[in-house]
Amino acid sequence: MLCVSTLLDNASSGRDFAEPAPSALLLLGQGRDLASERGVECVGELPSPSDPDLVERARAARAALGERAFLLGHHYQRDEVIDFADVTGDSFKLAREAAARPEAEFILFCGVHFMAESADILTSDAQQVVLPDLAAGCSMADMAAINQVEDAWEALEDAGVAGDTIPVTYMNSSAAIKAFTGRHGGTVCTSSNAEVALRWAFDQVGGVEGTGKVLFLPDQHLGRNTAVMKLAMSLDDCVVFDPRKPQGGLTDAELRDARMILWRGHCSVHGRFSERNVSDIRAAVPGVNVLVHPECKNEVVTAADFVGSTEYIISMLEAAEPGSAWAIGTELNLVRRVARAHPDKQVHYLDSTVCFCSTMNRIDLPHLVWAMESLAAGRVVNRIVVDADDAHWARVALDQMLALPGL
Repeated sequence: MLCVSTLLDNASSGRDFAEPAPSALLLLGQGRDLASERGVECVGELPSPSDPDLVERARAARAALGERAFLLGHHYQRDEVIDFADVTGDSFKLAREAAARPEAEFILFCGVHFMAESADILTSDAQQVVLPDLAAGCSMADMAAINQVEDAWEALEDAGVAGDTIPVTYMNSSAAIKAFTGRHGGTVCTSSNAEVALRWAFDQVGGVEGTGKVLFLPDQHLGRNTAVMKLAMSLDDCVVFDPRKPQGGLTDAELRDARMILWRGHCSVHGRFSERNVSDIRAAVPGVNVLVHPECKNEVVTAADFVGSTEYIISMLEAAEPGSAWAIGTELNLVRRVARAHPDKQVHYLDSTVCFCSTMNRIDLPHLVWAMESLAAGRVVNRIVVDADDAHWARVALDQMLALPGL
């Protein structure tokens, strides 16, 4: 995670941030980087980040591809990438948008690896999904490796509770984890429909008022917040399964008594926000509305005024009264974009430190230009292909989510 310090009042407009040096962001993922989340190389020659013709090259490459390519930009991408996106949105919205464009030969996904996997699962075999930088992973998704999850399920079987447990995985997970969920009769969820997904899962094992369980992957905070704030469960109903410890660090009795078995994972950006951040902004800005993402810690969402997904955050600001003050706890690129879109409102960044999602920022203009120019020249680079069996079972879990009411 790239961070630079800033004063709290610098967050008021989104225009006064002390940015990291451009090269610190632009060159992430270039060259051989085996220490990155995915330990991969970026092949091919990237344009120089200081190339004065880079934007023109991007425009020319995009024009050359025309309707053969459909470019998706996640909300957390930087503006230089969003400028070339055909559609912007959260991960699930973008995957569905890709599936709704069967005429596009190439899906250029400006996001992270698990999102491109979902697009590959939901699009046709004739379409090719490209991730401009293969090193754009997700630290949360990488906290749940498939071998760890399979070992965890064996631990639940040994404890005699697997038969009463339904897995639910957040959209922010690998294709392998989605496939595991599909094989075991579970569903995928988003931050918008986590409550509906959990209610459905509990209904499969006796209902919310029963004794059945949900294994929630990979973000413990979204699972805990949904169970406590939406399903009226208690914090005592939730236990955290740590894959680095035998049987997750839990006894048979703890597993039997639990209703929510939460995977020990979190978002490196949303996990930064603290209850102290909330109290500080309230002291500095009287009457401020605190709006946070449900991936934040429980004490943060409890202290906030509003909690919701990225799409919810955007819609709340659109509907807000002119002159109202807002402190937003989510990724900085989105907060800055919302602040610029609503100059009639005070928009503050909740944290006292400026932090971008470093893996999202691996998708930069040099990588995007390289990918588009390669495709225009007839070379398919960085194609994302999900194993056929994993794709089948992941699609089962995704289809179950699509069948949930209200989506």
